[in-house]
Amino acid sequence: MATVLQCLQSKTSRLVTVRSDEFVVQALQLMRDHRVRAVLVVDGDRLVGIVTQGDCAIKVLLPGKDAKSTRVSEAMTRDPMTVKPADPLEACMGLMANRGFRHLPVLDGGRLIGVVSVGDVVKNQVRQMGEQIGFLETYIKGHGG
Repeated sequence: MATVLQCLQSKTSRLVTVRSDEFVVQALQLMRDHRVRAVLVVDGDRLVGIVTQGDCAIKVLLPGKDAKSTRVSEAMTRDPMTVKPADPLEACMGLMANRGFRHLPVLDGGRLIGVVSVGDVVKNQVRQMGEQIGFLETYIKGHGG
């Protein structure tokens, strides 16, 4: 299976971040504009959290708070679990399945370099299955199949 770094290298999207002191509406606008469902929360150069559409709905909208006056720090998940570039995507898949995560920030020596989503993991699995099917078809055809 591929590594987290290989997965990041195949992605075209850039990192989408917001500060913890910004308003939730800004995080939601970033999600809309970049067509993502989560934004990493970075203060200075340090990852401090992650805020998802679900966080905004459950922690802001349902209690009747105003997204225009509620800070990201009130809605975000603090100190999210992270992975490293050398980690296998298979390990990410396990974390996501067992812990209910859909996004895992990637840190390289403490520096934020990307995020791996459940969609990224699925795309990689589909690509690998396609390669395996192609290999098997070639093998079968080569042996009088």
